[in-house]
Amino acid sequence: MRAFNLLKTNQSSAFKTISSFYSSKATFKFDDLQLELHKTKPNLPEDPAKLLFGQKFTDHMLTIEWTKDAGWGKPKLGPFKNLEIHPAAKVLHYSIELFEGMKAYYGVDGKIRIFRPDLNALRMFKSAARSGLPSFDQQEFIKILKKFVSIEKDWIPKSTAASLYLRPTFIGTEGSLGVSVSNKALFYIIASPAGPYFPTGFKPVSLYADPRFVRAFPGGVGAYKVGSNYGPTVYVGMEAQKHGCQQVLWLIGKENLLTEAGTMNMFVVLKHDNDVIELVTPPLDGTILEGVTRQSILDLARRDGKLKVSERNIDMKETLLALEKNRLLEMFGAGTAAVTCPIERIVFNNKNYEIPTMKTGAKHMSYFLNELNSIFYGKKKHEWGVVCE
Repeated sequence: MRAFNLLKTNQSSAFKTISSFYSSKATFKFDDLQLELHKTKPNLPEDPAKLLFGQKFTDHMLTIEWTKDAGWGKPKLGPFKNLEIHPAAKVLHYSIELFEGMKAYYGVDGKIRIFRPDLNALRMFKSAARSGLPSFDQQEFIKILKKFVSIEKDWIPKSTAASLYLRPTFIGTEGSLGVSVSNKALFYIIASPAGPYFPTGFKPVSLYADPRFVRAFPGGVGAYKVGSNYGPTVYVGMEAQKHGCQQVLWLIGKENLLTEAGTMNMFVVLKHDNDVIELVTPPLDGTILEGVTRQSILDLARRDGKLKVSERNIDMKETLLALEKNRLLEMFGAGTAAVTCPIERIVFNNKNYEIPTMKTGAKHMSYFLNELNSIFYGKKKHEWGVVCE
């Protein structure tokens, strides 16, 4: 544990050094935004369930170039197009890149909203520092994002089961081989209309848990939204499918600590002998992504005060013992894409364990889902739902 704390201290010092290096560079600014609009009429299906995730893109994209010598260029919002980068660009060879996942929603009141953009901006800022990419003003990012969403509002499905998925991305573009800080970078935003995560109805998932595979490790980049966390998981996902599972339950350490479910943060609901219901999620120890949905569920649960809320370690031994004693009520994943996703089965050490999430009605998970959807679509006025117009 002492070694882990030392790693976190060293990382913190590194962030301060990087932030100090870039703090003298001007941030990009909303007031410098240049527009080159080329709008078309979105051809969206009447049934949003027919929208395939990440397959169709809006008319425009936002691009901002950065160089070490000149600093940030002016933001440009123009037609969606392919990128042209050097074959030796750092992003292609050393994965110097990061991204965010957000959504814009068409509210029942006709207003367009994004959800807690301050948390995404902060996470992107941290990911940039960890990747050696330049700093930026988070509020300027939010203002530019809101303008982007306002311009692309016709691409937002008018449905409380759909949204416009937003993908802010930041890549190192310097064309030189060598593992080092990129002296050139590109910040861009693209967007894609997205249908419901479960187009044919709410479906629980099965998880494949194999201690041989690790998503992240202490001192690594598990807490950051960088592509290098995701590419290596594709193979393990294929292994999960061979065992009849849709996702991977990522474990770590000799204790087989639970960390994440697929690309989602995860929650476990336990009932204790004194009838106390505990909502458990793994702590932000450097291996867990600081999910916006994760934080929002914790904030809602603490506000209500009906559950004991714990950010603590939970391992397979405790999980399976709770299941055996009928104290495990629910397990579910949480993230931007699905919001919440029930877990019905775990395959661990070649044995199936049935999780009673849906058998008990998923009362707690459903509550969080309904509360968040009410904020997304303006059914409930809340400071987390930020209007773009």
